[in-house]
Amino acid sequence: MMNSSFNGPFLPVKQQMRSLLTVLTLIGGLIPVALHADDNWPQFRGYAGAGIGSGDPPVDWDVETGQNVEWKTTIPGLGHSCPIVWGNRVFLTTAINSDTDKPAVETGWAGGAGESADDTGEWTWQVQCLQLDTGKTLWTESTRRGVPTIKRHLKASHANCTPATDGEHVVAFFGSEGLFCFNVNGDLIWKRDFGRLHSGPYDQEDLEWGFASSPIIHDGNVILQCDCLNTNFVVILDIDTGDEIRRIDRQGEVATWSTPLVVITEDRAQIVCNGYRQMAGYDLATGDTLWHLNNGGDVPVPTPLFANGLIYLTNGHGRSPVYAVTPAATGDITPSESETGNNGLAWWQARNGAYMPTPLALEGLLYTCNDNGRLAVHDGMTGDLIYRQRVGTGTRTFSASAVASGSHVYFTSERGQVTVIEAGPAFRQVASNQLGGVVMATPAISGNRLLIRTVNSLFCFRTGEHTPRILRSE
Repeated sequence: MMNSSFNGPFLPVKQQMRSLLTVLTLIGGLIPVALHADDNWPQFRGYAGAGIGSGDPPVDWDVETGQNVEWKTTIPGLGHSCPIVWGNRVFLTTAINSDTDKPAVETGWAGGAGESADDTGEWTWQVQCLQLDTGKTLWTESTRRGVPTIKRHLKASHANCTPATDGEHVVAFFGSEGLFCFNVNGDLIWKRDFGRLHSGPYDQEDLEWGFASSPIIHDGNVILQCDCLNTNFVVILDIDTGDEIRRIDRQGEVATWSTPLVVITEDRAQIVCNGYRQMAGYDLATGDTLWHLNNGGDVPVPTPLFANGLIYLTNGHGRSPVYAVTPAATGDITPSESETGNNGLAWWQARNGAYMPTPLALEGLLYTCNDNGRLAVHDGMTGDLIYRQRVGTGTRTFSASAVASGSHVYFTSERGQVTVIEAGPAFRQVASNQLGGVVMATPAISGNRLLIRTVNSLFCFRTGEHTPRILRSE
């Protein structure tokens, strides 16, 4: 391990952070602007998973000339986890193969037709910490070395889950390879093993695609969604000890690659989970099912989103419905084909959703970009279509989710093309940028910095005159 004496501007008082997150989660459903007063990006898609930053990152850059490139750090191995940020530290995960420096990754809609990767050799799973303003490696911790318990999809990695932090702890989940909690200086606090988590298509159980649901931190607890072919549950753990507080049974669900969401409103606090057979809200205190939707789209990937006072859910690689759920919903709110809504649904549509990327809500509009690059923008309250537009060029495919800051929305294709549009009721492209590498990870925003991970490197973009630093992670 390489520890650093660098401490950065952390907030060590846990209760301050817990109170802040509770308030921000509440207002996240009501105020469609940046959800925080700081520049942290503590989990997948930032605070409350909303994908909205607080600053003014650049909209254009040139990786060849170095325009607006603050630094680029080569990351060893293969990982699709997204970078997260707290203070002056960036955390991410990777998995390093003993037989090759560059494991193969497929792109495109077919992505190897759903086959599992035929890797050889052992892998080493790592958590890394970089300095935000320089890209320098502060520490690297290896969590396990060996042959993977579960194979990966040809488009996937063995480090798909984005870590989470509260400024004191860093929680990294590698599915079948375990859950690990470090402090921000890289010291292991505890670890948990949930056994073999078999993630793959429900109708071809011989295929193994790898785990991808990311942990979230809420009020001193770690929350995990483990929907697999051999087990289905949500678990709540104490972040200080790793002790299990509660387990919620999701019996009958199939494999899901979605991250859970905590939604707090005036009269209830709930954990919302995406799913094929069980899109549902669970009481945070008891684990009881508050509401549920059945028979959505299969192979659920997008994370639930809370904005405009509504919970948005979408899924499915063929039929891709989108649902706008009222937080006070109760019971079975599954609509019939003829219904446009019911007491638990503000609105729903059978086919305007997304398979891979999580939607984004900004200024009352809901942006849903499917993996084929088709962007549909709806009125977030009514579901009325505002416009449709294809983003990217040619046959670009998208696995990364959109993020936004200020008035700009960023869409990143698997081939590393970043399309920036202006938020609003009409499509206006502001810029198109190339990264020169494959991108599966959703970008992160920290103030005026935009961080984007390719399969080989992590870029930090910031407006201004820079001499780009080109580094290699140790």
